[in-house]
Amino acid sequence: MTPRPNSLEARDIAAHLHPYTNQRKAEAEGALMIERGEGIYVFDTNGKRYIEGMAGLWSVAVGFNEPRLVEAAAKQMSKLPYYHTFTQKGHEPATLLAEKLLEMAPVKMSKVHFTNSGSEANDTAMKMIWYRANALGQPEKKKIIARIKGYHGVTIASASLTGLPNNHRSFDLPLPMVKHTLCPHYKAFAEAGETEAQFVARLAKELEDLILAEGPETVAAFIGEPVMGAGGVIIPPEGYWAAIQAVLKKYDILLIADEVICGFGRTGNMFGSTTYGMEPDILVCSKQLTSSYLPMSAILVNDRVYQPLADESQKIGTFGHGFTAAGHPVAAAVALENLKIIEERDLVGNVRALAPKFAARLAKLAQHELAFDARSVGLIGCLELKPQEGAVGARGAKLVGLLQEQGLISRAIGDTLALCPPLVITEAQIDELFDAFEAALAQM
Repeated sequence: MTPRPNSLEARDIAAHLHPYTNQRKAEAEGALMIERGEGIYVFDTNGKRYIEGMAGLWSVAVGFNEPRLVEAAAKQMSKLPYYHTFTQKGHEPATLLAEKLLEMAPVKMSKVHFTNSGSEANDTAMKMIWYRANALGQPEKKKIIARIKGYHGVTIASASLTGLPNNHRSFDLPLPMVKHTLCPHYKAFAEAGETEAQFVARLAKELEDLILAEGPETVAAFIGEPVMGAGGVIIPPEGYWAAIQAVLKKYDILLIADEVICGFGRTGNMFGSTTYGMEPDILVCSKQLTSSYLPMSAILVNDRVYQPLADESQKIGTFGHGFTAAGHPVAAAVALENLKIIEERDLVGNVRALAPKFAARLAKLAQHELAFDARSVGLIGCLELKPQEGAVGARGAKLVGLLQEQGLISRAIGDTLALCPPLVITEAQIDELFDAFEAALAQM
């Protein structure tokens, strides 16, 4: 529908270049304009209510109108609205948050470095790895292995780590020092008659073969999400991370856990690394760190990473990297209060309690004749449709529109419909969500 002249929708499209959007389609149809939020719901400018089935962008843990976060922001804004963390300067909110993250980390970490988004954090992690390699006298050890269908951001470096074609096309990416290995989507990529264990063994061997082909002395790190999010909610098969980590340890390769989506309770543990037995050297988090009320991300590094970096900064005279708003005091204050809420209200326990119902309702959707697969862990899951012949993604695009008509916001990743609701969702609201999904699917 073409936006009404002079409407907010028309004014938005006239002025605003939207991310992740077909701009010509947006010009013709306008955007869904959201005016306010309440718990798991958001409301558009016409007053229509939607279940935000993606928690925004996988990120709003505590719901869309948490007064404690508003109060934390206002209180800090009135005291110290901004200060930086460059050149041996700091402030209490950033210090307290760094301490809290080290306390919460799934493995022993040494230091926390703040950035403003998952993309910036992964970009920074890549620079840290190169800096470390030079510090150790290993200037050739700079390559990073990521995975096909992995998602790690959209900067030049982080988009290179991302393994999705639309993040590379016409951007002249990926960078040559980034390599991609196979995706652990068993149902989609297993060979005929291959068991899950055999599939895992093949992926581990392919990784080792890639390392040997590139030269182990040139490969610095491997990056992976515990559960792949924007690549289609891909749950790793049993034993996958153990097999991958065995290969990395064999060749002295660092592990980066991209916890941007999984971190702070999404999989039923505080971190996805705990859920899957990952022992990262670098951990990147964002999104649910502040429930996206304000932009913030963090990179946690262990001593294996920090000590060479510190030595090199002494040699050069500085660690010449950082962002104006890194460790922003208002964002840090909101993050601290957000993490308190997650702990005080036992939202991780809520995820564990509701995960079986969430999985059961997804499994029911998988009985539909158009379904290819349904999968979930904790409160992240998806329904993957069989692609329409000659039109991959067409069914996903149609269904996401029908879901929106039913008052449920999802995200179509090709023909995969993702779900990642706020962690404050209740059992009754899970039924409400899936009742809307079933109604839309029936229209297909």
